[in-house]
Amino acid sequence: MLSDIIDVLADPADGTPLSGADDFTRLVSESGHSFDVARQGYVTLAAGAGLRHQGDSMEMVLARETFLSRGHFAPFVEAVTAGVHDALDDAAVPDTARPVIAEIGAGTGYYLSHTLDDVEGARGVGMDISVHAAKHLARCHPRVGAVVADVWERLPMRDTSVDAITVVFAPRNAAEFARVLTEGGQAIFLTADRGHLAELREPLGILDVEEGKIDRLLEQAAGHLAPVTEPELIEFPMTLDKESIAAQIGMSPSARHIEAGELARRIADLPETMQVTARAHVTRMGRA
Repeated sequence: MLSDIIDVLADPADGTPLSGADDFTRLVSESGHSFDVARQGYVTLAAGAGLRHQGDSMEMVLARETFLSRGHFAPFVEAVTAGVHDALDDAAVPDTARPVIAEIGAGTGYYLSHTLDDVEGARGVGMDISVHAAKHLARCHPRVGAVVADVWERLPMRDTSVDAITVVFAPRNAAEFARVLTEGGQAIFLTADRGHLAELREPLGILDVEEGKIDRLLEQAAGHLAPVTEPELIEFPMTLDKESIAAQIGMSPSARHIEAGELARRIADLPETMQVTARAHVTRMGRA
């Protein structure tokens, strides 16, 4: 709930603290700005003219919900949660604390809710640019506050207010992550690697993961974040039926680039089930 994380949130325009007003039907900043809380429980925190992008469509969000709910990415979920535990241990966060875990590009909250289940007492900030995703985020876990915001802008969180940030196949803003992380806080990145979903590339006509994604992550973070460990490769096979394959493609950017009818025809030509490789790196970084 937003009331659980109000001490973390800030005005996106000027960074002043927010507080709840009118029984938390809106949030107000010390500088006088007001932000209405949607009836579904999320709040949009955007400065100036508002959000420049819309993020995932309703169809993409539903596809994501379908695919993840089947447990196909369970090893990724476990790896991200383990990364958060390691980060909190490195920072010597007491077991009695109520650490703040923020997921950027949180989608439906699948990863974040799992981590909160595993880290007793932790509070979650689920942030995504998609309003459709935020509606799911707001109800994914009782200790999650859902925020619609743009990662490329100033994040609507106070300085040094977040113990761990997770970024799962999502955009990143190293300068802002460094600003909002606590002194010993860390960001945990799950980054797709070359060969991820490789068996689907040719029959469906989707692009492979570009080379050097980890190198680019480190280059873009330089001066703001620094690695605390070597990237850890997470690789495992998945047995996917056609519905799961359709959901996987439907939740990805490929959904915007292949006409729906053509994609359905390509999927119909696949075997009833396929073994598909999942491959990504977990990288933990602290403030530089």
